Amino acid sequence: MIDAVLKSIRACLAVTRAAAAILLFASVLINFANILGRYFFAVSIPWAEEIMLFLMVGCVFTGCCAVTWEGRQIRMDVVVAMLPPKLRDFIALLSELVLIAAAAAVAVFAWPVISDLAAFDERSQAANFPLVIPQAMLPIGYTAMALLVVLRLLTRRRPGAPQR
Repeated sequence: MIDAVLKSIRACLAVTRAAAAILLFASVLINFANILGRYFFAVSIPWAEEIMLFLMVGCVFTGCCAVTWEGRQIRMDVVVAMLPPKLRDFIALLSELVLIAAAAAVAVFAWPVISDLAAFDERSQAANFPLVIPQAMLPIGYTAMALLVVLRLLTRRRPGAPQR
């Protein structure tokens, strides 16, 4: 059962990594096209900055899945590393539980904003792009992070442990 869950997670992570790479590549292409237009043709793409920002938001919140699964998110653990092993394990578990609670809180509190953006059909100024799409990446990313930490704890996969 655990092997099937781990296999599913690896497949999901492959998809999220590919999505993050595609979003980043698209952002770079738009930036390159904008540079060419600006410096060689004296014309810039008016919506380029907005769309590149939205693509980067998508890249971050899809890429966070792999980082979270591997337990490589930013931590303040200089002092924790000096603690005895049992206390260090307890603090690490407490840290994971706080991450789950914080991610769940952000996801829950973000949904009303997402609902309002969708209900009022809010759009970006230059690109006329629906703001609900990039804004929805925040609760989606945080929900995925919380679920991956829960699954990592349930499958007893510790940060830095070798993959199966």
